Amino acid sequence: MQGTKSENATVKALQKSNVARYIQLASLFRQRIENGEWEVGAKIPTVKELADQCGVATMTIRQSLDILEKEGLIERYRAKGTFVLERPRRDLWCEVKTDWSGLLIARDNAVIEIRGDERGVPLPRGEDYIGTPAPAYRHLKRRHSRDGSAFLLADVYVDERICPLIPEEAYTAVTAMRLVSDLPGQVVTDANQVVTIGSADLETSAELNISIGDPVAKVRRMAVNQHGDVILLANGIYRGDMMKIEVKLR
Repeated sequence: MQGTKSENATVKALQKSNVARYIQLASLFRQRIENGEWEVGAKIPTVKELADQCGVATMTIRQSLDILEKEGLIERYRAKGTFVLERPRRDLWCEVKTDWSGLLIARDNAVIEIRGDERGVPLPRGEDYIGTPAPAYRHLKRRHSRDGSAFLLADVYVDERICPLIPEEAYTAVTAMRLVSDLPGQVVTDANQVVTIGSADLETSAELNISIGDPVAKVRRMAVNQHGDVILLANGIYRGDMMKIEVKLR
């Protein structure tokens, strides 16, 4: 009886989301491995059993298992079945700081790659700005990686009027806030950070090597100078399985 209730709940949950069924199931099966429900070395249920449990076609189950096999979590043997090889990697080393000094610290061994560079662009529309937008910005698309694994995509907008004050090498070496924190003639008088939880779209999944629909943290950071101008906007997308947020309350 309990198993039937669980299966019905799974079917209903799958129906609520617009994300492709096989992607949802890959996440579900990944969680079963991670929490030990499917132990390392153990044989998992057959494709037909999983299809019956989840209320989907066997082809959908095979597609979801294809994802886990590519990730190295399972291995399938003809006539023997499918076995768990290892648990998903949970490397929560990437901490999103919530204080000003923390936002200036670069991550150890991180590599920043410039994926796009535009000049003379406006700030994105639809944002709530805590200052007055500058006439034009330099827009950089940056990807942050460590040990070959990308963990952050960022769209960074820097007021073009202050760009001559920033050494070119800084764009591939320091955090977004550090770019504008110590510039001559510029004082950051207001800054904020907003964190929201979302899911990976097609571009994010490709750039961060995660599945479409996987959880991500979207972080928006903004800095305003003494004249009330928005001199920096940084919109970042972090892999949900590599980051954590710690807030000091006292």
